[in-house]
Amino acid sequence: MSTFDVARLVGKMTLQQKVAQLRGLFATELFVSTPEIQGIDPARVSIIRPHGVGHISMAWFLADEVNELRSQLDAVQEHVRESSPFGIGAMVHFEAINGVVHDSGPQFPTAWAQAASWNPGLIRRAASVSSALTEQIGGHAVFSPVMDLARDPRWGRVHETYGEDPELVAQCSVAFVQGIQGSTGERPILATGKHFLGYGASEGGLNQAITQLGRRALVDEYAEPFRRAIAEADLALMMNSYNEVDGVPAAANRWMLTDLLRGELGFTGPVVSDYSSIAMLRTVYHTAPEPGDAARRALEAGLDADLPGGEEYAMLVEEVQSGRLDERVVDLAVERTLLAKARAGLIPEFRRASNEPHVDLEDAAQTRRSIADQSLVLLSNDGVLPLSADEGSDDRTKIVVIGPATDELRIHFGAYTSVSNIEMMRGSMALRAGEIPGITAEEAIFTDIFQARLPGIEPTFEEAAKRLHPDASTLLGALQARRPDVTFVELGDLMPDAAVLEEAAVASAVRGADLVIAALGERTGWVGNNTAGEGQSTSEPRLPGNQEQLVALLAGTGVPIVSVIVTGRPLLLSDVVEQSSAVLIAPLLGEEGGEAIARALFGEVNPSGKLPSTFPRSIGQIPTYHGHHFGSGYDHPTGIRHGYNDLASQSPLFAFGHGLSYTEFDLTPGGSEPTVTPDGQLALSITVRNTGARAGDTVVQLYARDEEASVVRPVRQLVAFERVGLDVGQEKTIELSAPVARLAFTGLDDKRVIEAGRVTLSVGFASDDIRATSEVEILSSSTSL
Repeated sequence: MSTFDVARLVGKMTLQQKVAQLRGLFATELFVSTPEIQGIDPARVSIIRPHGVGHISMAWFLADEVNELRSQLDAVQEHVRESSPFGIGAMVHFEAINGVVHDSGPQFPTAWAQAASWNPGLIRRAASVSSALTEQIGGHAVFSPVMDLARDPRWGRVHETYGEDPELVAQCSVAFVQGIQGSTGERPILATGKHFLGYGASEGGLNQAITQLGRRALVDEYAEPFRRAIAEADLALMMNSYNEVDGVPAAANRWMLTDLLRGELGFTGPVVSDYSSIAMLRTVYHTAPEPGDAARRALEAGLDADLPGGEEYAMLVEEVQSGRLDERVVDLAVERTLLAKARAGLIPEFRRASNEPHVDLEDAAQTRRSIADQSLVLLSNDGVLPLSADEGSDDRTKIVVIGPATDELRIHFGAYTSVSNIEMMRGSMALRAGEIPGITAEEAIFTDIFQARLPGIEPTFEEAAKRLHPDASTLLGALQARRPDVTFVELGDLMPDAAVLEEAAVASAVRGADLVIAALGERTGWVGNNTAGEGQSTSEPRLPGNQEQLVALLAGTGVPIVSVIVTGRPLLLSDVVEQSSAVLIAPLLGEEGGEAIARALFGEVNPSGKLPSTFPRSIGQIPTYHGHHFGSGYDHPTGIRHGYNDLASQSPLFAFGHGLSYTEFDLTPGGSEPTVTPDGQLALSITVRNTGARAGDTVVQLYARDEEASVVRPVRQLVAFERVGLDVGQEKTIELSAPVARLAFTGLDDKRVIEAGRVTLSVGFASDDIRATSEVEILSSSTSL
C-alpha cells in the first residue's frame, strides 16, 4: 500500500472517522451485565465507537481459552468493520516480551535472562513462536520488545530489558523484531519498540520519574537499540516513554518523537502512547490544563494513538473545529496508522495473502529450555560445583536445601507473563471482595493495585502458577528427582517484615550436612508482595526479608554454602558472595527455573551465561556500568581518578559480561592482524581453546575504545560478540567484525560523525577479563547517517 493510496482513503474520511482511527478501545469496555447478556457484547462497538476503532487494548482479557478468544475477537472485528470506513479493522495488541501474555501462550525466560544467554538466535526463535500465536488468536501487534538501557538496579523493570549495554540490547532487540515480523517483514504481526526514550534512566530508579540525561547521551547511547531495530529490522511501531526530559514529557516532546525519531533515526511508522501517558500531561505533569490541550500537544509532538481508551484524543474533533489544531496534523497521523494497518492486513482493499500460522509447541519447549540453560550465570565457584548425583556411593555428600525459593514455582516468573496476568485478575477480585486486610471493598476502587500490599495472597498466586504450568518443577522437586536423599528445611523468608532468625534453629537445620544449597531471591511481578516489577522501585536492591541473615548464620556453621539467587536484576550481594562457596544466578527462567538450576548444579549443563548488567559492590556506586565515560566511573585506562574513600575497591562486584564455567578457556590472536577493512569493518581473528576438563560454551566479547575524539567517549564499547561451544581440548578460530559505524557519535556541530584516529580493540571473556589488545587506526573522518 503506497502513501498515495493512504492519502486517498484519508481524503474520503470525515473528521470523526479520522479521529476514531487514533483512539484505542479498552477490551473490558465490551463487558456487559444484563438479564440477556453476561459477558462480552461485540455489538457494543457500534454504540461506543460509532465512527470506527483504531486499536483494541489488552484483548487477552476477553477469554481464557485460545479458540474462544479468537472467536470473540472475530466477532468484535465484524462490528468494528461495520462501524469503520472502508471496512478497516482494529489493530489488536498483545504483550510478548517473555511469550504472549495469555493462558495459551508458551512462556519463555524473561528478557534479562534472554540477554544473559548472549544468543540472539534463541531470542529470534522465541519471538517467532509468539508471532505465530498472536496471529492465530487474532492479534496484529505486540507491545514488545523493551529496548531501554537499564543501568540502575533500583528500577523494578530491569528484568523486562536486555541490560545495560547499547550493543547487546541492540542485537537482542533486532533479533526479537525479526522473530515477530519475519526477517524480511513477511509476517503480518508488528513489533513495537519501547519506551522512547531514556525510560530506564529515571532519577533515583523511580518508575516514570525524570530522566537527567543530555541529548548526546540520549542520541548516541539510549537511542542506539531503536536506531538499529529501525535500520536492520524495519521496526513497525514505537511506544513513547512515561518520563520527562529537561522539563518536557516524552508524550509531548516534539524533538524526541519527530526530530530525532523520524528525522534522524528514519522511523516511518506510527507512535502509540503508553497507557494513559497523554492523560498524564494533565494529571501528573501539569503541562496541559484540559484533555483537549493534552491531546493537541501530544499529536503535534508526533504521538499517533491514544491508548488504552483514547479519552484525550476524543477531544481532537473539538480541537480541530475550534481552530486550535490544523486538521492536516490529524491526517498525517491517520496516514501512518493506516499504513501500519495495511501491513497487518486490516484494510480489505490492500490485504495480503498469509499462510495459516502454526505454533510449534515442541520447538517452543526446546527454545525455552535452551534459553534457560544458556542464561544461568555462575558468579563464583571455589570448586564445590558441580555436585555429584551418584546416590549409590557410600561417601555421597549429604545435601540440605534451605531458603524461600526452594519449593516455590511462582518466584521464577516476572511481570508480563501469563502468571502475572492471572495474578492481576485474582488480586483485583480479592480487593473488590474485601479479602485484603486493611483495604475495605469500598476502598478498593481507589487503590493502585501495582502499589498495594496483599498480605496472605501468596498461596493463591502459587496455585495459579502451578495450574498454568502443571508440568513445571520447583527447585526442590528437581533436586529430589536427582537425589531423593536431599533434605529440605523450611527456613528463610523474603517478606520485608520477616522475623529475625534464631542461630540455634539454623545450626540445628544443617547439623550433619556436608553441603547447604541456599535457594534465595525476590518476587517480581505486577501485583502482590513483590520487591521488583512495574511500579516497584527499591531504595536498596538486595535480598529482601531475612535471607541475608540466613546466609550469615549458615556461614557460621562452617558448612559450605551454594547460593542460588533468583532475580531479574543486579542485587547487592557482597556479603552473600563472601560467605558462599559458589553463587549461581537464575534470572527468572519461568517454568524451566527448577529444572534448569538443578541441571546446572549437578553438571548436566555447564553454565555459560554472561551478565547483561553490572553488579555493584555498594549502593553508592549506582548507577554503575562498564561503558562509562573517560574521567567517570570505575575504570580509568589513562590514569587514576577520584573514587570512594570507603571502598577497598572501586571496581564492581561483578562486571558486565562476567560468567564462569566448569571448564577453562583461553584465547589468542588468530592468523590475521586486526584491521579496518576497505568496506569499513573493524575485524580481527581469534583462536579460542577449551583448556579444562569439561565441554562447555563461552562468549567471546570484542570491545573498542576511541582514543582520540572531539567529545568525551566511553572507556569501552561492546561492538561484537560470539557464543562458542568447545569440547575438551578443542580449539576454534573465529572472525569477529563490526562496522566502523559502531563508533559514530554526535559531534560538536550536533551531526553524527566517525572521526579519524586511534582505536583500541580488546577481546576477552568479560569486560574485565581481557585476553588480547591491539590498536587500529581510522584514517579519515566521515559523516555517519
